[in-house]
Amino acid sequence: MRSRMALGLVVLAACARSTGGGPVPVRLPVKAEDLSRDLRIFASDSFAGRETGTSAAMRAARFLVSRVMALGLEPAGDSLYMQRVPMVRSVFASGTRITVNEGQSAFPLAIGGEVAPWMNLGPGAPLPRRSAEGELVFAGYGLNTLGRNDFQGITQEGRVIVMLHGAPPSIRDSATREKLESQDEMGQRILRALQLRPSAIILLMTAATKDFYMQALPDLLRPIAIAPGDQSSSDTQRPLPMILLGVARTGSRLLPPQWPNDEAPQALGGRRLSARLDVRQDPFTGYNVVAVVRGSDPRLNKTYVAYGAHYDHIGIQPGMSPDSIANGADDDGSGSVTMLALAKSVKAALWKRSALFVWHVGEEKGLLGSTYFVDHPTVPIDSIVAQLNADMIGRRGGPTKDFNSVRSGLSALNSLFVVGPNAAPNNQSKVLGAILDSVNARQIQPFRLDHTWDSPTHPEHIYTRSDHYNYARKGIPILFLTTGLHEDYHKVSDDITKIDFDKMARIGSLMLDVGTTLGNRASRPR
Repeated sequence: MRSRMALGLVVLAACARSTGGGPVPVRLPVKAEDLSRDLRIFASDSFAGRETGTSAAMRAARFLVSRVMALGLEPAGDSLYMQRVPMVRSVFASGTRITVNEGQSAFPLAIGGEVAPWMNLGPGAPLPRRSAEGELVFAGYGLNTLGRNDFQGITQEGRVIVMLHGAPPSIRDSATREKLESQDEMGQRILRALQLRPSAIILLMTAATKDFYMQALPDLLRPIAIAPGDQSSSDTQRPLPMILLGVARTGSRLLPPQWPNDEAPQALGGRRLSARLDVRQDPFTGYNVVAVVRGSDPRLNKTYVAYGAHYDHIGIQPGMSPDSIANGADDDGSGSVTMLALAKSVKAALWKRSALFVWHVGEEKGLLGSTYFVDHPTVPIDSIVAQLNADMIGRRGGPTKDFNSVRSGLSALNSLFVVGPNAAPNNQSKVLGAILDSVNARQIQPFRLDHTWDSPTHPEHIYTRSDHYNYARKGIPILFLTTGLHEDYHKVSDDITKIDFDKMARIGSLMLDVGTTLGNRASRPR
C-alpha cells in the first residue's frame, strides 16, 4: 500500500509540473484505514442496527450527510442531501389475537414468540387476509413427491393447514435436502396448500430452516411500506388466506401430540385456530441520502454514473447473544462506508461525467428506498448511464448463508460475486459486464469473478434481493458486487471484527476504476 501511494505521489508531482496550473486529476486510492475508521462508527452499538423507521436509522442518515458535506459533494436530494421517502409502519394493535381453541379452552399464541403473520409477500403479490377461523389439520412437509402425499384427506375448504418447512428425516441425499430447505421451496409449499382453499396456512420452520424465521422476524413484526401502504378496508379485498410463520417446537398445539416421532399427516383432534389481526398504519418519513460529484465536461456532466448501497439493517434482535444489536457491519455497513471512500476518490479524479451517490433506506424492508428513488428520481432517470451496487462487500463469503468463513475464508480471499451481466433483461448489462472484466484484469491483484448468482432463475434469487434490481427494471445497466453470504448473515454476529478491510479496499478500487472508465467514456455502456 505504501509503495503504491509513493508511486502515485511521484506521478502526481510530474503531472503538476507539466500543466498550466489548472486542476489535475488525482487517483486517490480507496484506503483500508479510511474504511475501518468510518465503519467502526457506522456499525457501532450506538447506531442500534439502523432499522428503518427508528431514530437509529435517522442517526445513520445524519452521519452520512455530515461526511458528504465534509467531502464537499453537491446536494442532490429534495431537502439538500436527503430525499424524503413517505412510509407507513404497520403496528399490531390491542385487538390482535391468535388462539388455538380446544374444547372450552383457548390457548393464545404469542406473536413473535410462537408465530408471526406474513402480511405482505412482496411487490405485486396479493394480500393475505387478516382474519381466520378453522379446524387445524397437519399436512406434514407439504410434499406431493418423493413417495409422499401430505395433503391426502384434506378435502374440505376452510381448514387451517399446518406444514413443516424442511426436509423429512428420511431424505438422505444432500442435494434433495438442500432443495427442500430452500426459501424457494417454502413458496412452493404455500402454493400447493393454496389449491385446497384453506382459511389459513401455518408454516413452521424446522431446525435446518429456523434461521430464516429469525432473519425475517424484524420485518414480520415491524413491516414497513411506501405510503399510503395497504388501503384495503376488508378481507374481501384480500384474496389470500392468512399466512403465519413460526418455529416447530415439541409440545406445540399446532403439531401432532407425538411430534417429532409422529410426522404423519392428520387432523389435530378438534383443535381450531381463531385469529384476527388488528393493524394500525402509522405514517412517517424515511430518507435516502443523495449527493453528486459534478463532472468537468459541460456536455457529459448532466449524465451520471450511479453508485448505490443501503444504509439500513435489521435493528434489535431480542434474545440473541452475546447482545441483541444486529450491527450489520457487512450488511450493508461495508457498502455504505465504501461509498464514502469512493466519493472522496471521485471528487479528486475529475471525471467528464458526473457521479451520483445514493444511500438507500429500507432495503431490508423490501427495497423501499430504491423503489421510491427510481420512481421519483432527483435527477432524470434516463440520465443515469449505469448503476453499481455494493451490498455486503466486507467478508470472505460464499454462495450460501451456511458458508463457514473461518474454515473456508482463505479460499474466498480473491472471490467476488457479480450479478447483472447475465441476469438483467434484454442484455442491458452485457457491455457493463465486459467493462468490469477488462478493468478487473488490469488490477494489481485481480478478483476471481463468480457469476454463480448471475441468473434471474437462481434459487437464491439474489438478482431481485438488493437495490440494483429497481434500477435494472428501469432499463439502466447494473452491476451488483458482493463478497457473498456467510454464517453471520442477518445475525448479531455480523460485527466489525469479521471484516476484511484490505479486501474491501480492493473492491472499492475496482469500483472506482470501473466508474472512472464509465465517467470518461463518450458513449453509454449499451
